[in-house]
Amino acid sequence: MIPTIGVILFLLLTPTVIARERQYILLSLVFIATYIIPLITLALLKAFGVINSFDLASIKERKIPLFIMLIIFYVLGRFLLNIPAFSGLGMLFFGTNLALVVIYFLFLFDIKTSLHIMSLSSAIGFFLIFGSIHSIVVLPIISVLILLTGILASARLYLKAHTKLEIYIGFFLGMFSQFAIFYIL
Repeated sequence: MIPTIGVILFLLLTPTVIARERQYILLSLVFIATYIIPLITLALLKAFGVINSFDLASIKERKIPLFIMLIIFYVLGRFLLNIPAFSGLGMLFFGTNLALVVIYFLFLFDIKTSLHIMSLSSAIGFFLIFGSIHSIVVLPIISVLILLTGILASARLYLKAHTKLEIYIGFFLGMFSQFAIFYIL
């Protein structure tokens, strides 16, 4: 849901006039690609016994779903980057994809990372850059995103779904990846 919420915020803040129909198409595309397809994929992986639960607690269980997300985010980023009104969103998806690539690489070292926190901190990084580029006040959005990140991080720690290190890695990867892509592209 975080990518869809990010797109909604982008559409609310962008100074570019975008026809309502294009907005609905964009929202539908992102929702299907980043929520429905992964949900179906997880259900199929569970049905075929590839994963034991939807929690994806182990690195082994995370590899296939994460690889699929890598492909989805790359395709979305590539597609959106070529549409002038949505090129900023293309950068968001490329930035998040960069973080996912690093997370996948960290699997080689048996390091698990909080994907939830990475996703929220990617949004924070993106909106900091977006606000700066367009001279838009994004402090209220950043404040809410930081608050949500803290609540989510606390919940993940409370549930023992992640360690503090996994939370920190997720946060810094998400944030750093957005700035890295901004300066690369």
